[in-house]
Amino acid sequence: MKKVVIAGASGMVGGHLLDLCLNSKEIGQVVSLVRRVSGKTDPKLTELIVSDFTTYDLGASWLKDIDIVFFCIGVYTGAASRDEFRKITVDYPVALAKAVYGKSPEATFCLLSGSGADRSEKSRMMFAKDKGAAENRLAAIGFKAFRSFRPGYIYPVIPRKEPNFSYKLSRSLYPVLKLLGKNFSIKSTELAQGIFNVGLKVGDLEILENADILKRLDS
Repeated sequence: MKKVVIAGASGMVGGHLLDLCLNSKEIGQVVSLVRRVSGKTDPKLTELIVSDFTTYDLGASWLKDIDIVFFCIGVYTGAASRDEFRKITVDYPVALAKAVYGKSPEATFCLLSGSGADRSEKSRMMFAKDKGAAENRLAAIGFKAFRSFRPGYIYPVIPRKEPNFSYKLSRSLYPVLKLLGKNFSIKSTELAQGIFNVGLKVGDLEILENADILKRLDS
């Protein structure tokens, strides 16, 4: 059975991913990197408190024999300073990837990125530039497989307090976004399922846009 590491299991998508992992017969061990204990218990689950997501003990035993990493930590645009946004979006996943690669180079690293990520890193939009930078740096590390997921608007299946007006508007317009096609929106549960399925079976695409993720729901 596989060993999985999840960063961001307390989030909208990471929480669904954690449940999928714990309920899967193909996964025997789940290491969840958290800032504080969640209170969730399961025989498969080990929670590790991480005070700084840019620094890891490279000799730690949990870094060995990892099969899949799901990185789902993110921050809303406007919810952090420019430097902090860059740190969370680029430095966090790269630090974890380098730590894992040192002990588990055969792992598959799955990044929750976003629609519009710009791998030229020339975009004037902070979100697009930093998401593209993260993808570039992770792809260059050398994992057996790196997969980046670029969803459009993520509809939260579990109700939440929306972080700002644009998210409130997007939620209200979700029925319209669905009608526009498969490139524009996805449910949080669908996104988690798509990421989970690709993590287990990998596939050929390195970058999966919204429509690509939806195609992976039954795989």
